[in-house]
Amino acid sequence: MIRDNISGILNKIAAVCQRIGRDPGEIVLVGVTKFADISEINEAIESGLKHIGENKVQEAQRKFPSVGNVTRHMIGHLQTNKAKSALECFDLIQSVDSLKLAAALDVQAAKQSRNVDILLQVNTAEEDQKFGCAPGDAIALVEEIVKLKGVRVTGLMTIAPQTQEAEVVRKCFADLRFLSEKIRSQCSGDNLNMKYLSMGMTDDYEIALEEGANMVRIGRAIFQ
Repeated sequence: MIRDNISGILNKIAAVCQRIGRDPGEIVLVGVTKFADISEINEAIESGLKHIGENKVQEAQRKFPSVGNVTRHMIGHLQTNKAKSALECFDLIQSVDSLKLAAALDVQAAKQSRNVDILLQVNTAEEDQKFGCAPGDAIALVEEIVKLKGVRVTGLMTIAPQTQEAEVVRKCFADLRFLSEKIRSQCSGDNLNMKYLSMGMTDDYEIALEEGANMVRIGRAIFQ
């Protein structure tokens, strides 16, 4: 079933890309393993999944030592006191939303003699219950983070509102794309490479692709 689910998602991605004139090969599919057990994760990897994402450090610590060789993404809210553990588990931190967190990751990256790739999480939905920096603060925050030696900003991430109103979702994604373009034009630095636009989940990834996403985070449609 998992193999069929992944195949179906990849076919939908290809269909959307064909319709809007994009290359499906540029789209990164991150399988969200929040509700998956180790055997299901390994089945997905055996079916061709190359990226997995977890919401919590402790779940990654429990699951990841027993899964195959993939790129591992932290996609949930990360507390600064978990920075060390996060860098031991993950290759990419998608949920950085403050200079304090970026600085904590920078300290731990130096201790582990590595650099850490991050995405800046932006609350384009401007919902009080969501994490992420305010859109109006994003450029200034990027300018400060790229001064850190061990942290590389490689793009932006957002989570759309849970709503049936497609245009509300679309605006959330379009705003992130516009912000990414502004950062590319206004910011610079050796630690800045705006290559990822991570947006879209099971219910809205097709809209996200239409609005420029090249990384989608899908859990339920793969594992349930």
